[in-house]
Amino acid sequence: MTQTGRWNLWMRWAGFVPAAFLTASLTVAQQLPPAEEPLPMPGSNAPVTTITVRSHEVLVPTLVEKRGGDVVYGLRAKDFIVEDNGVRQKLHVQEELDSAPVALVVAVEQGRASGLEFDKFAKLSPLLDSFLADHRSQVALVGFDSMPHLLHDFTHSSDDLTQILKQPDQGDGGDAILDTISYATDLLQGTPKEYRRVLLLIGEQRDHGSKHTKEAELIAKIGQTDVLVLSVAFSPAKAEFAHDLRDNGDNRTLNMINTLWMLVQAFKKNVSKEVARMSGGEYLTFGSDKSFEQHVLDAAKHTRNRYLITFSPTDSTPGLHTLKVTTVEDYGARIVARAHYWRAEDQ
Repeated sequence: MTQTGRWNLWMRWAGFVPAAFLTASLTVAQQLPPAEEPLPMPGSNAPVTTITVRSHEVLVPTLVEKRGGDVVYGLRAKDFIVEDNGVRQKLHVQEELDSAPVALVVAVEQGRASGLEFDKFAKLSPLLDSFLADHRSQVALVGFDSMPHLLHDFTHSSDDLTQILKQPDQGDGGDAILDTISYATDLLQGTPKEYRRVLLLIGEQRDHGSKHTKEAELIAKIGQTDVLVLSVAFSPAKAEFAHDLRDNGDNRTLNMINTLWMLVQAFKKNVSKEVARMSGGEYLTFGSDKSFEQHVLDAAKHTRNRYLITFSPTDSTPGLHTLKVTTVEDYGARIVARAHYWRAEDQ
């Protein structure tokens, strides 16, 4: 079967019209039902919506980490190479590496077998202080089973979340991860534009029960935002995690159609991993209390230690774009950077 034939077959299977799909973004066919609206964060007079590609600019959060775990500091624009669909771009590195406040949404699974992990979640509250080092930083708590629920509005004090996390309600048999990521992204989009917007997703790897968000719609939505997704997942096979540590993007396909199809399939297999990789975040797995706590602390440290690279794309083709970030000099380091962004048709 030809490439065109495979694409047409998949589009019929997925139930999308190609022309409509290429413009899919924050406006999707099905929206989540009304949920609890968070109050405006301090310093925000009105909700602010910021997308990754605004004024034709793409944000690429990038972590450069040595094998021993130390972060490589002091890099400048001349030290990085960013390729958009294989074409090198002129880039800029923002100066404020760790000074921006953080707007954090913690999404914790309450459905399916997550009750077995509640004892670990009970220890989460003090760990969040690592995200809230800046006095302006804020955190909101979302629980999810077959749908997301706002458990606590944005607050600067992690102590406000302690009681909820110590005695979470057991949810139903669902874990609507797609719907939850979409909902949490909307919450973060209402925060002031100067904040680093971060989603800490704690749950399983696969979606069960999302009714309002399809994989391709979420790919388009995340691809147009500056939300960094950090996934801390119930432990899957170690080999899968080891593969992620080795993958720096060298084997990514640059064909838009093939990449999109492959990414949708990967979202079906492990949405927690793929949404983190797509956004430039990290995917970590845990089994023990110690590994859970360490991963949350590592995620907080890495959030503030990411370089914020921006560039204006030379390719205006709408749809999914694949990014590759490398350094001019080989530091023997692991580079964790945004893998994809989405360019809407009218940009």
